[in-house]
Amino acid sequence: MGYRERIRALREDRDLTQRQIAALLHVSQKTYSDYELGKTRIPVDSLIALARFYDVDMNYISGLTRQKTPFPGETRERQ
Repeated sequence: MGYRERIRALREDRDLTQRQIAALLHVSQKTYSDYELGKTRIPVDSLIALARFYDVDMNYISGLTRQKTPFPGETRERQ
């Protein structure tokens, strides 16, 4: 499973719309839809924003691992 399937599954698991996630990324709903469909490559900074938002590691969101681990960094240090 690659990043396209992962970002869709993460969005659907939280009952979010493409429009809501597009707003988070400051892109149009059409652009976000194209990310999920693989018509447009998603920028790395948007993948990082999604990993932070969903609190998952970049290895998971990019499809390199099946294990959901929390996003590393400042979000963990504050706890």
